[in-house]
Amino acid sequence: MSTLLDINSDLGILATIGHTPLIRLKHVLGNIPFQLFGKLEMFNPGGSAKDRSALSILKNALKQGTIQSDTTVIESSSGNMGIGLAQACAYFKLKFICVVDPKTTTQNIAILKAYGAHIDLVTEPSRETGEFLHARLNRVQYLLETIPNSFWANQYANEDNPRAYYQTMHELLEQLEGKIDYLFCATSTCGTLRGCSEYARKQNLGVQIMAVDAQGSAIFKSTHGPRLIPGHGAGIRPPLYLPDLAHKIIFASDKECVIGCRRLLKQEAILAGGSSGAIIMALERIKHEIAPNAVCVAILCDRGERYLDTIYSDAWVKENIGDIACLYSK
Repeated sequence: MSTLLDINSDLGILATIGHTPLIRLKHVLGNIPFQLFGKLEMFNPGGSAKDRSALSILKNALKQGTIQSDTTVIESSSGNMGIGLAQACAYFKLKFICVVDPKTTTQNIAILKAYGAHIDLVTEPSRETGEFLHARLNRVQYLLETIPNSFWANQYANEDNPRAYYQTMHELLEQLEGKIDYLFCATSTCGTLRGCSEYARKQNLGVQIMAVDAQGSAIFKSTHGPRLIPGHGAGIRPPLYLPDLAHKIIFASDKECVIGCRRLLKQEAILAGGSSGAIIMALERIKHEIAPNAVCVAILCDRGERYLDTIYSDAWVKENIGDIACLYSK
């Protein structure tokens, strides 16, 4: 049985995190003069790229002694990071509290509960900002103050989050024999974006980092608005944000997320989450700017099963997005 003392030698299911497949995407953008690849992060055991962050944060906290066997781990999450932490905490036999809000999907809550996470639901947005994220973070602070020996994973500020994605870039270089010209990365905590960007610069790779953010997100703008797709964009500028992380920033609407996801499913048979759809539509928008024979990588963050009641539901789309006829065009 795994203990807190054998994290270097025995990771069980957590040892399968990373080394995700890279496949050629030949159809979703039609006839293009460059090579497009998808990094399938949904193949991580918890179903998303956030498995990397969760393991990185917990492993380092365990090594440093910040987490003990009786520590309660706490995090605010709309889904993927919470699930990654729930899985890791289940393996390390740690108590985990996930602070969620009404936008969290029923599928994600069910998965969290299956792993043994305690769900702490924030029902009202922050009075000061009108954002659920601020309300969730306030709740996290309250829990930290009232629960002895508690630990906040803090995906928005913990630098063990971006460090996890150095490995992602290392994998990509191995898979593509050292050649990457463009990397398309969706944004939320800025963990993936910062990790990939820092690694590329330290290694002098010359990769163009393309950040795909949600319309209404506060990461790259001083103002923000409503967003429907969880896990894409953020209601705050995360502490992990740096002003020079990306060479280009492309904003995608909720509607574009839906269209991109449906295209990816129809053209490539890949059932992916909302931010993957945003990346596909960002590529569609600037594909004429990409040089012939360039090598482009799209990081496809998570599984689409978590969006069956939203992005892949015609009824939900019609109610929240509008006319669904456009979803079945190319």
